[in-house]
Amino acid sequence: MSTISPETALVYIMVSISASDEQMTDNELTRMTGIVGYLPAFRNYNVERLRSDTQTCIDLLQSEEGLDAVLGLVEEAVPETHFDLVYALACEVAASDGSLSQEELRLLEMIRHYLDIDRLTAAAIERGIASRQKSFPD
Repeated sequence: MSTISPETALVYIMVSISASDEQMTDNELTRMTGIVGYLPAFRNYNVERLRSDTQTCIDLLQSEEGLDAVLGLVEEAVPETHFDLVYALACEVAASDGSLSQEELRLLEMIRHYLDIDRLTAAAIERGIASRQKSFPD
């Protein structure tokens, strides 16, 4: 049995991608809060835990085991059938501030490989998220 809930694991992956470039932007934090508020995957999640789960993840990332510990917890807590959701949330948060840093791109690649997300699935997720980021010119 996992030491964290699947919902907490999803929070951890969003925090990890947001913190990967050493700055968690307002857009990323707003997107994370919005995701927690509307996705069915968070139906049983107490939103009041978001702040403490975020801090716990940051503490884990700063530990000796760091990202490996977080990815291990995520893999342990989330059913394999939902690994595409993990990757989609990471992509969603990474894209939320309008550009992807090299650190974010590298971490997305690591997540994709760690969770064995096939390239076609990853491309579909990435394309869908890119489409949602579009806006009309002023």
